[in-house]
Amino acid sequence: MFHATTILAYKGDGHAVIGGDGQVTFGNSVLKGNATKIRTLYEGKVLAGFAGSTADAFNLFDMFEGILNEKKGDLLKSVVEFSKVWRKDKHLRQLEAMMLVLNVEHIFILSGTGDVVEPEDGKIAAIGSGGNFALSAARALDIHTDMSADALVNESLLIAGELCIYTNKNIKTLELKL
Repeated sequence: MFHATTILAYKGDGHAVIGGDGQVTFGNSVLKGNATKIRTLYEGKVLAGFAGSTADAFNLFDMFEGILNEKKGDLLKSVVEFSKVWRKDKHLRQLEAMMLVLNVEHIFILSGTGDVVEPEDGKIAAIGSGGNFALSAARALDIHTDMSADALVNESLLIAGELCIYTNKNIKTLELKL
């Protein structure tokens, strides 16, 4: 298991939010605390986040965005095609990386082993070293509060930042609304 950031995504009725912390580590050292590991794609209609090597992130984001453009923004078709390309390329397959992509209709976790996973609840997903901490917090907050999606993602990532040494509290979020 690689040690990386924390990315959390939440998809609700007519909106989607993704958030990530800003910590970049190298071994047991923090190199940077304010990195941006999330971005909007395809004319601002798709959100994406990355956990893994920073250099790999740029390549995979570009590759995914190219496929997304070819598929005219169809997220489902794009993730399937992307997973095929990622899995078949012997160099890309070796990357210790994961991506989380979503729009207002779908949310997917992607990996180099060809995984395309839509979360069971269809609305909350997390990746990275602090992913399980953030996911647990988000599920609890979703059930027991009436927080906005952006506040829920932010608070869940702050909780993960308290527990995971590879996650800090410099949180950035992006949101889509219908």
